[in-house]
Amino acid sequence: MRSIKLCRLFVLILLCVIAFTAAPIVLGQEQRTTSRDDDVNLDTQLYLILATNREVDEGKVPIVLDPIIKRLRESLTFKHYTIAGTFLNRVKNNGRLEVSWVGSPFMFPAATITAVTNNPTFNNFGALVRLATDGNGSDIVRMAELRFGAQVPIITGQLTTSNASLGSAPVTSVNYQSIGLRTDISMREGSPVIAGTLNVGPQGDAIVVVVSARRAN
Repeated sequence: MRSIKLCRLFVLILLCVIAFTAAPIVLGQEQRTTSRDDDVNLDTQLYLILATNREVDEGKVPIVLDPIIKRLRESLTFKHYTIAGTFLNRVKNNGRLEVSWVGSPFMFPAATITAVTNNPTFNNFGALVRLATDGNGSDIVRMAELRFGAQVPIITGQLTTSNASLGSAPVTSVNYQSIGLRTDISMREGSPVIAGTLNVGPQGDAIVVVVSARRAN
């Protein structure tokens, strides 16, 4: 009986020695993996798609967005989908991306675009971007605190002015309306996903926000 106890004690001591010996190796591997991932840069892509029932030129849509456009046509009732803007930015893994820009008033048709060229949209986009793995061990990209916002010009009417410097030509009356979304999402690396849909303008148009991210070359 005593020999059995001694044997069990020896095995227990041997297991403890193995565990303590292997721990620094595993920790070192995890640290090297973390350090390697922290040095990775990610290219993030933001697509703004105008959804409308007005007659507009849809133009050429990037092939990567074909599945997105197909889903939009199946899910929404808009007749036309056109690219209002595409934006490419680079951010370090586990880094925060913040972008703001002044853009053209993308919800207006070509016939009225000249009337509002002096009234652009003011936009911002941001997210905390990091690499991760899903429950199946597949690589994914997470965008936490994803935020898109814009102040868009809305034509409210035509004003007649008696100002001598402006003549008698009507002046367009424009008000600004704030729109935006905030969410947390995850996606397969390199696969665009719909982050949200925002209704804009009195004509019932919508802006579809699509994002994707992948490791930079």
